[in-house]
Amino acid sequence: MVGFEIKTVHNLLKRDFESLPIHEKNKNITRMQKWVINYLSEHQGEDVFQRDLEEEFSVRRSTATGILQLMEKNDLITRQPVSYDARLKKLVLTQKALDIQSEINEEIKSHDKKLSKNISDEDLEVFFKVMKQIRKNLGE
Repeated sequence: MVGFEIKTVHNLLKRDFESLPIHEKNKNITRMQKWVINYLSEHQGEDVFQRDLEEEFSVRRSTATGILQLMEKNDLITRQPVSYDARLKKLVLTQKALDIQSEINEEIKSHDKKLSKNISDEDLEVFFKVMKQIRKNLGE
C-alpha cells in the first residue's frame, strides 16, 4: 500500500531529522520554520510571498498564516510591502534568521545526502517522477 509506505517513511524521516544537532541548538524553531528559512535563504533577492510557501510546501493558507505569524513573533521574518501591489507583503529573513540559516542549510543538505546514500541517479529520477505523480493524483 503506497500510503502506508509513505506514512512509515514520513515518521522515520521526521524522527531522524529532529535528531540532528541543529534541533538541539534551536529548540524554539520548529522543523517547518527551518524549512521556510531554508527556502527564503535560497530565494534571497526575489519577492517571496505567503502564497509561494503555500504552493511550495503544499499547505493551506491557514497553516501558512500560523507558521508565518509565529516566525514574525519569534523575530525570524518580517513582512515588507512591495511597490507594485499594496496588498502584497514579501517575506524577508531577519538578522536572527540569517545568523542561523547557513547552519540550517548545511544540516538539510547533510540530511538529504544521508537519505539518498546508495541510491543511483536513475533511481532518484524515478523516485521524483513517482512522487510528482502522487502529488498530482492527490491534487485532483
